[in-house]
Amino acid sequence: MTQSPTQIRPIQVASFISGQWHAAAGGQEIRDAAYGRPVAYVSSEGVEFGAALHYGRTVGGRNLRRTTFHERARMLRALAVYLNERKAEFNALSHLTGATRRDNLVDIDGGIGTLFSYSSMARRDLPDQKFFVEDDVNPLGRGGTFFGRHVLVPREGVALHINAFNFPVWGMLEKIAPNLIAGVPAIVKPASQTSYVTEAVVRAIHASGLLPEGALQLICGDVGDLFDHLEEQDTMTFTGSAATASKLKVHPNIVRRGVPFNTEADSLNCIVLGETVTPDAPEFGLFVREVVNEMTSKAGQKCTAIRRVIVPEQRVEDVTAAIRERLSTVTMGDPSREDVRMGPLVGTSQRDDVAGVLARLSAEGEVLVGGGQHPDLLGGDWEAGAFLAPALLLARDPLNAHAAHELEAFGPVVTLMPYSGLDMAAELARMGRGSLAGSIVTHDQGEARELFFGMASAHGRILVLNRDDAKESTGHGSPLPQLKHGGPGRAGGGEELGGLRAIKHYLQRTALQADPTTMTAITGEYVRGAAVREDVVHPFRKKFEQLQVGDSLLTPRRTITEADVSAFAGLSGDRFYAHTDEIAAQESLFGKRVAHGYFVLSAAAGLFVDPGVGPVLANYGLENLRFTEPVGFGDTIRARLTVQSKTVKEAKEGETPTGVVKWHVDVTNQNDVLVATYSILTLVAR
Repeated sequence: MTQSPTQIRPIQVASFISGQWHAAAGGQEIRDAAYGRPVAYVSSEGVEFGAALHYGRTVGGRNLRRTTFHERARMLRALAVYLNERKAEFNALSHLTGATRRDNLVDIDGGIGTLFSYSSMARRDLPDQKFFVEDDVNPLGRGGTFFGRHVLVPREGVALHINAFNFPVWGMLEKIAPNLIAGVPAIVKPASQTSYVTEAVVRAIHASGLLPEGALQLICGDVGDLFDHLEEQDTMTFTGSAATASKLKVHPNIVRRGVPFNTEADSLNCIVLGETVTPDAPEFGLFVREVVNEMTSKAGQKCTAIRRVIVPEQRVEDVTAAIRERLSTVTMGDPSREDVRMGPLVGTSQRDDVAGVLARLSAEGEVLVGGGQHPDLLGGDWEAGAFLAPALLLARDPLNAHAAHELEAFGPVVTLMPYSGLDMAAELARMGRGSLAGSIVTHDQGEARELFFGMASAHGRILVLNRDDAKESTGHGSPLPQLKHGGPGRAGGGEELGGLRAIKHYLQRTALQADPTTMTAITGEYVRGAAVREDVVHPFRKKFEQLQVGDSLLTPRRTITEADVSAFAGLSGDRFYAHTDEIAAQESLFGKRVAHGYFVLSAAAGLFVDPGVGPVLANYGLENLRFTEPVGFGDTIRARLTVQSKTVKEAKEGETPTGVVKWHVDVTNQNDVLVATYSILTLVAR
């Protein structure tokens, strides 16, 4: 036993409500995970929950909706930079929760990194507007006068986030990043056990002055009658136990108001070792490393952590020996020490809960490693702290080991499950009844494919790990901003992150039906058939600010000749028979020789491009190209070039300010029949 090195003055954790800090005296006592010292008191007594929601809707929402997606994205990036400069303070507090420096890389650095990612994603993939036109135009009639498409606008409510104890920083930042980008304010309710870390981050956010008033509020302590005040425009997310989630989903007011409810619940995640992997293969070492990392990272307190280790029956002894050897090198103790690999659980009640589940699992399985031993600690107090040694169990008959597929020990506990045949391995994986994450370790692509499709229906995310991707792999279960985080069934059936998918969760999707001119006016994007504006000044002579959606140019005509096509074939090297072989072309789909599609594009560009030096600086790309009719010898084409949309491009220091202009191009023949349609992107000086 090691005594506490210093005394700590407990923090009175406060809530940040309606623009003011509110600290109630006393409340729930929170103790240091390693030494058992009182470190904080948490209470929400006196908080007016209905007023907090009203303030978020009327002040925070209105302030955010005044800005565009890009403005909010830049705000998020500035906030990430600000928080990144203050990580030392957050790290010191987080150690008190049992988190090591390595754990903080996931929670604190990972949370700040998510802000950076969503800022970049929004500026790249969303318009610099207050709304988002989601998809292509859908014609709803034959005459070209009635169209439909989906427009996304911010919900005029509050995003309420109820978070778990294990990631007090990442758990908040990964949720508020999408709703802030969407233009929706947030109220965050962290788990009391680690709320003092979340409070420190919110205090820093408030001090930065980077978020508009009302954009972020914090409730620490009990939720009181909070759920009774939710309204139809609000949204709610929950991270925690499946049992609690099932109760919240049926809260009378949530059901009556139709409040969107997203759940990310605990799950029995697994890792599968392929049949073809031998102990001397690189994949065997990768497999063992992942298992031990998942047992010791955050002391196994991760919603994505591996709980079931599925291995070929002939590899049980090899895997057991390798895991035992690797676990023997794991140091436990004071998480603030650099030489400590694994800290304690978050608190003694959590330790006791995990020990209780471990006892129930042990009644059905065999304990191979751990199970009550007291390893030497490098700092910390075994009795007063919340330490628990890693435990490896074996379920010899895993298809009938019901507890291992039903009970989650939310700590450093895994169960080894032997299988015979890939069908059995996939069946065992699915017996978790819905998991956030699974991993397959093999270098055999056929094996990987069979296991993936055998497991996919029951998993939100699956990593295939082998020697080829190991250096870049983020490891089992690591949530990434670009990919969805969530799983079916027991895992809650919800989704977080996943790129733009998370932002859209806070946007109302409304189907717009209108004529093309009205639709263009509403969405700010040109719709084919809408009224256009023609000018004696060529559009390529206008700067970004001078161009308006609907500005258009109708070009002169050009007749396509056999000489044109032959010359293009010689220049490009494209001598496909439909363009060059008279006899073969007669038996083709077209019944004759036709011009290359890319020649039609080039000829159209020759018709609409203004060749002189001007504001148009570069061709930025081409989208949605379709060749709708063949162009034969003697056909005459012309093009209509129309400004479809505009996006301001952020200029780095020293760069020329520019914007991206998307032009819609229709190429027609002498009968006004459309032969090609596409959009081109140009970089235009501002």
